[in-house]
Amino acid sequence: MPMRKKWLLTFLIPVVLAFADPIPFLTWEVLENVDFQEKYVKEAGENMLFPKFPPHLTKWNNKPVIVEGYVIPTDKTGTVAALSANPYAACFFCGKAGPASVLTLKFKTKSPNYKTDDYVKFSGTLKLNDNDYKEFYYILENAVEVK
Repeated sequence: MPMRKKWLLTFLIPVVLAFADPIPFLTWEVLENVDFQEKYVKEAGENMLFPKFPPHLTKWNNKPVIVEGYVIPTDKTGTVAALSANPYAACFFCGKAGPASVLTLKFKTKSPNYKTDDYVKFSGTLKLNDNDYKEFYYILENAVEVK
């Protein structure tokens, strides 16, 4: 192989690979596309809905993703917040949206002081939760704001 071609391939392959697998942007339409199953939770003393994640979501479990939505501060320490597909007045907490329309943000470092309904884009590691009724179905760990 001529030296010029070899150099070109040596240079181009890493550049192409760096852009070939960008962090995926998950929309709320994708995240909300889950089925549910009812399970009895002894500790709560009642049946509760748990998600049944389809393959288009399980492939992103424990992987880096980007999600954007409305911030709902939930913790005074600045380490955790909720991110919603909808503004607070129409979100899951008010009974106007489903449980798959909100996720937990666990910040990599203490978050700035977000206000309710700030619309922000975050990257982090997506964790799917199908067994802990005290947590949201989605958790974005090591969340950082994407400018």
